[in-house]
Amino acid sequence: MRKGLRALKNSFETILKEREDEISPRMRTILIGLYGDWLWLDERIDTVSKEIEQISRTEENCVNVMTIPGIGPMISTAMVAAVGTGEAFERGRDFAAWVGLVPRQYSTGGRTVLGRITKRGSRYLRMLFVQAAKVILMRTNRWPDFSFGGWLTKAAERMNRNKLAVAMANKLARMAWSILRHKTAFDAPRDEVAIGV
Repeated sequence: MRKGLRALKNSFETILKEREDEISPRMRTILIGLYGDWLWLDERIDTVSKEIEQISRTEENCVNVMTIPGIGPMISTAMVAAVGTGEAFERGRDFAAWVGLVPRQYSTGGRTVLGRITKRGSRYLRMLFVQAAKVILMRTNRWPDFSFGGWLTKAAERMNRNKLAVAMANKLARMAWSILRHKTAFDAPRDEVAIGV
């Protein structure tokens, strides 16, 4: 059988029929039950995803946040659910630090050394912002369309892909906080925004 969930779904019943003499009736019942659970779970995930998309279209804060390239219903609703309008944070860097997207700082003798990202705070939001950043990084031809395209092009020359993804995620988090806080939209036209996560 080929790898992948779709291949298993398409060939599950065929496998049970072909291996009928090798699989005991008890095992067959268990496998059919597990297959039913799998289908139910997929259906439930689809239902909840549609509800999230519906909420993101009707909630003003979510709509504003989704104007940022790479950010879609999942990130916008998760962010609004977690921080509301962002009043708990004084500035975007504070929000990015809460998410865990700022470098750890070591200071000695007046010299500051930046380390790895802190990875403290909201693990789920951090993962979503990094995924959004990776979506943007995959579409290099779109970079000039965005106001941060120049920064991204220069950063790509000096950073490896993972470091660049985290730096872009930090930038996205700061922009998202600013948009939430000031109730504005991103400066790129909506139809030019990259597909969101």
